[in-house]
This record gives sequence, C-alpha cells and structure tokens, in this order.
Amino acid sequence: MENKKSRGRQKIPMKKIEKQDDLYASFSKRRLGLHKKASDLVFECDVDIGMIYFSPKGNPFSFFHPNVDAVVSRFQNFDMEFSESALLITAGNRDKVNELKNRLDELDIIEDIAIAKKKSYDDVIEARKRGWWESIEQLNAYEVTKFEAWMDTTNFNMQNRLNELKNGASSS
Repeated sequence: MENKKSRGRQKIPMKKIEKQDDLYASFSKRRLGLHKKASDLVFECDVDIGMIYFSPKGNPFSFFHPNVDAVVSRFQNFDMEFSESALLITAGNRDKVNELKNRLDELDIIEDIAIAKKKSYDDVIEARKRGWWESIEQLNAYEVTKFEAWMDTTNFNMQNRLNELKNGASSS
C-alpha cells in the first residue's frame, strides 16, 4: 500500500477569522456558496426561501424566492391563502428560475465542449511541434489503422501524379 502524500479532507475547527483580508475573502466565497445552495433548494424541492444577512463591512445581502413579499407574507401568516395575482407572480418567477437554470446548464455543456476542443487543438499543435514520427507511438489501434489508410491513399495519389508528370514529360 502506497503512503499517502496528503492527509485528505480534514475537518477545520470553527473559529473566528482574525485577518481582515481573509475574513472578506471567506465571506465572499461562503456567500456565493450559500446562494448556490439556496438556488438548488428552490430548483430541486420547489420551496419558497428568504435570507437576509450583512457582510463584515455592513453591506446588506439577500436572497428571496419567489420574491420578498411572498416569503414575508407566508412567514407572517403561514396558513394564509395566496391571491390569484400572487400565485401568478410566484409561478412566473419559478418559470424564470427554471428557464435560467436550463440555460446555465446549456452554457456549462457548451463550455465543457469548448474546453475539450481547445485541449484537442493544443494536443494537435504539440504533436506537430514534435513531428508525426514522435507522436505516432501514442496512437491506439484504430488511429494507427486510420493513419495507415491515409498513408496508402497518399502514396497512391503521389504515384499517380508522378506517372502523370513522367507521361507529360515524355510526350513533350
């Protein structure tokens, strides 16, 4: 069994962050994580949610879904029946969130494809820098067969062209 170089994921004790810059950075990261978790909760569980909090500098932040009025009204009177307009607004907001979430998923897929293409292009450029004779050893069986077929076709075309040139030179 190999010795591990790292201790893996460790539990960090909860304590107040003393350094001001570290405090701001940690708040910013955790705030984004909190918003993402709240958004996931809304999307996956179809819940109404509301949060209000203040940064270490005193700046207010909030997250409400479907909107502030609906969440506060529901909190104050949880068994209250919503009006038709409030239900329409809520449904519209949920549709908008779902639409944006789907668009974000599409953009994530597009980004993944673009990253894969870039890596592929970078690999091709690197192979060209090394020369085909160095990179041929990295090909799998299918790629070698494909490369061999390409070389056979190229050889055939070159032989035909050479014959055309010989025939054209001898006839002149």
